[in-house]
Amino acid sequence: MSKSIVLYLHMHQPYRIKNYSIFDCAVDNNLFNATDQSDQDNEYIFKRVAEKSYRPMNATLGRMLQKHPEFRFSLSITGSFIEQAEKWAPDILNEIKSFVKTGRVEILSETYNHSLSFFYNKEQFNKEVNKHRDTINRIFNYTPVSFRNTELAYNNDLAKWAEENGYKNIIAEGWDKILGWRSPNHIYKPYGTDNIRLLLKNYKLSDDLAFRFGDFTWDEWPLTSHKFAKWANHNSPNAKVINLFMDYETFGEHQWSDTGIFDFFTHFVNIWLQTNGNDFKTINEAADQYPIEGEISTENIVTWADQERDLSAWNGNSLQKEALSYIYSLSDKINKSKDEKLIQDWNNLLTSDHVYYMSTKHSGDGSVHSYFSPYLSPYDAFIYFMNACRDIEYRLNIEEKERL
Repeated sequence: MSKSIVLYLHMHQPYRIKNYSIFDCAVDNNLFNATDQSDQDNEYIFKRVAEKSYRPMNATLGRMLQKHPEFRFSLSITGSFIEQAEKWAPDILNEIKSFVKTGRVEILSETYNHSLSFFYNKEQFNKEVNKHRDTINRIFNYTPVSFRNTELAYNNDLAKWAEENGYKNIIAEGWDKILGWRSPNHIYKPYGTDNIRLLLKNYKLSDDLAFRFGDFTWDEWPLTSHKFAKWANHNSPNAKVINLFMDYETFGEHQWSDTGIFDFFTHFVNIWLQTNGNDFKTINEAADQYPIEGEISTENIVTWADQERDLSAWNGNSLQKEALSYIYSLSDKINKSKDEKLIQDWNNLLTSDHVYYMSTKHSGDGSVHSYFSPYLSPYDAFIYFMNACRDIEYRLNIEEKERL
């Protein structure tokens, strides 16, 4: 049976807090501007990843769009990524604009700041989604119809919100605990909704690329394009879609070029489209073409991170809980502020990456957290974050006194 690959890629870069000590509070308001080519130097990191990942992957996708009229993919881009690309690599955004103009690339809606605000402050969540939608419209002349929440954090309530706010589709992790005996390779309806469609990540195939592709110790290494195409074709009986969801940085950053990831991807697209009836579809195209096969209820929050696939990657210890409590406790004062830089700094501190760096998990999950963290330890991440929050609070209090 022929199948559709639904390829979804996510582009995000946070504003990393520099090594911000307690003595910097109320003195140095530049929370994110390390300039020493360190792991906290945002310009340095962005330009480095642009060379390793964004530009070569853009070139690869561009060739596929030119060569194969059937090739399509979906993309989401955070506000913090867009801001940094506008400053340091505008050519990357210009290439994405050209992709969108083909009519074969879908852009998704999400939170502007890559935050977890849906679960902590709904008013802030709505502001971020609206700002992100307006930004995507302004830059790409595109209005999203599909929604993805930060880190694919999803539950029934989010699906209801998305439907009420006019989205046609929503995506989530195809985790075994919510699927049960069912396959992620179909279109579903979220529980408690009427019209919105749910597409679920095939995490086994997606993670073969995102995490295992370059692992010499993996039983299936080396993964060839022929082998992967065979796996996708035979993944489950009567499957309609194979949802491959992953970070854009999978290509060139997480899996370096010398692993062969770019050649693999090119060959895989060619092989997949040589099979009669196989194609690529955007999220919205797949949801429009294929019927709903059932209803999925997700009462508890499910994400695409760590073995637990819950929010514990961001709120699983006391450091993370305290940090989240502190930053969101400033919401009321922020809403009264007129200081644009202060508001922007606070919004940048909502980015979920900051608390992700504070994780104290061990084994495989702990290694992944450490890989992404720009700090020597989760305790350093916590200290710098809390000091930054104290600076925000100090500036808010000064502004409040001036207003009175």
